[in-house]
Formats: sequence, C-alpha cells, structure tokens
Amino acid sequence: MSSLQFSIVIPTYNRPERLQMCLESIAQLDYPRNRFEVIVVDDGSSTPLEATVAPFQQQIDITLIRQPNSGPASARNTGAAHAKGQFLAFTDDDCVLLPTYLQTLEQHALRSPDRLIGGRTLNALPENICSAASQALIDYLYSYYNETSDACFFASNNFAMPVAQFRALGGFDTSFPLAAGEDREFCDRWLHQGYKMLFAPTVQIRHAHHLTLRTFWRQHFNYGRGAFCFHQVRAQRSQTGIQIEPFSFYFNLLRYAFITAAPLQAIQLLLLLLLSQIANVAGFFWERVNNSKKSTELGVV
Repeated sequence: MSSLQFSIVIPTYNRPERLQMCLESIAQLDYPRNRFEVIVVDDGSSTPLEATVAPFQQQIDITLIRQPNSGPASARNTGAAHAKGQFLAFTDDDCVLLPTYLQTLEQHALRSPDRLIGGRTLNALPENICSAASQALIDYLYSYYNETSDACFFASNNFAMPVAQFRALGGFDTSFPLAAGEDREFCDRWLHQGYKMLFAPTVQIRHAHHLTLRTFWRQHFNYGRGAFCFHQVRAQRSQTGIQIEPFSFYFNLLRYAFITAAPLQAIQLLLLLLLSQIANVAGFFWERVNNSKKSTELGVV
C-alpha cells in the first residue's frame, strides 16, 4: 500500500499567477511532506508552466502534466490517473488552502474512509461584491443541500474521496462542455451508486475569483448551460425528468442576502442573486435550444 495519504489534483489553464499562490499555500501546509503529493494538470495553457512549478519542487512532491485543452473535467481525470495517494483531494488554481487543510481532511477521511468529503470555501475577495454574491450563492446551496447528514452537493474546488472509488465510478463526465455542472453530476452519480457524502466545514480553502458584472453574468449563464447538461445525463441514468426546486428555495435564496450581510450590502447581494437566477435560466434554455438544433441537424428525433 502506498505511504502517500493524499494526492492533491489541480487543473489549471492560463493562470500562472494564481497557480503560484495556490502552490505557495500548499507548500505551507502543516502536514508531513512525505504523506502527500501535488499533481498540476496544465490544460493546454498558452505559456508553459514549468517556470511556475519549478520553485516548489524542492519543497513538495509535485508533478506537472500537460495535455491539450480539454476542460477541467478531463484535466482532473488526467491528474487522478497519475495519483499514487490513497485519497484524491481536488482544488482549483485560484484557491488557497488553509494551513490545517490536510490535517482536518485526514481526521474526517480516517473516520469516514469511504465517503466523498466536501469542505467549506471562503471568499478571499470580500470587497468584490460580485465575488461575494457568487460565494453567498454557494453558501446558500450548501446550507440547502448539505444541512442534514445526507449531503448531496459539493463544488469540485474543495472535495476529496478514496482514489479507488473515484476510479471505479469512472471519474468526471468529460462530455460537459464547460466548467459548470460536472461536479454536480459527479456527486449525483456518486449517490446513485450507493456511496455516501460528508460535509466537513473545518476543511477550508479561500477562493479568489475576481468577478465583474459581465463575468458574473457569464459564470451563471454557463451554470445554466451546465444544469441542462446535468439534467440530460441524469435523465438517461435514472429515467427521471427535470426537477424544479420549490418556490421556497428561491424565496429563501433572496432572503439569504439579508441574513448574511449588512443592509446596504444586502440590497446589492439581493440584486446580484436575482441576476444569477435570471442568467441561470437564460443559460439553461440557450443550451436546450442549441441542443435541439444539433439533434435536428443530426436527424435525431
């Protein structure tokens, strides 16, 4: 059996400065260096990343793999295929791991060795209202889907699982066209196979995702596109139609802004959360229309 406990897999694309910050945080983890490895998968960046990774090779066990641009789902699968640890820990290049990350993750992994473990993500850019709104939405989704012992959704920038179960499940679905929805589908497939999930809020990272109003819209538009793909895949697997959340879900989402922020910021968050849902619906139906067009062109009824 490998002496490595964890393989940290990081997909990256054209963000060397952010990757450097991520690796700096990993180099400062309060955890034995011989117990984890880092696998960086360069998903076809325009500039080679050897110069970014090289300074860390004396500090941590790190491997750089380069592949043609294929999307984060494919990059994560590539990293996992090379992993030698007992557990996979996925994060993104714009994330910073807190020093106790692997310590706390190990505690949960030893107690629940067969579960998909999801940690808490903190917003590293609280002064950016769009980033704050995006994180508020994730926080709300976690409170909605994971507040009981039967957790059912984790974002892929902070979750971990036994490598054997990941491979048995076939990894991430690479048919998803964007970095949107593939983690949701993976969680759903994990549960469909009878596996369990565990929310571990003490396993923490900071997410530095700088957003403007334009990129905020694009992000949530793409989430809508990913949601359509998710429902298509899920329908094929379980023969169930699209399930819409109850009205209370959306009412409480908008109400969540006033629970978590001061009045002035709460109004801004409310408007952005509302915009996120409009963008999500727009993206969903855009993908649906284009999917129908493609099916018609291919002669599929």
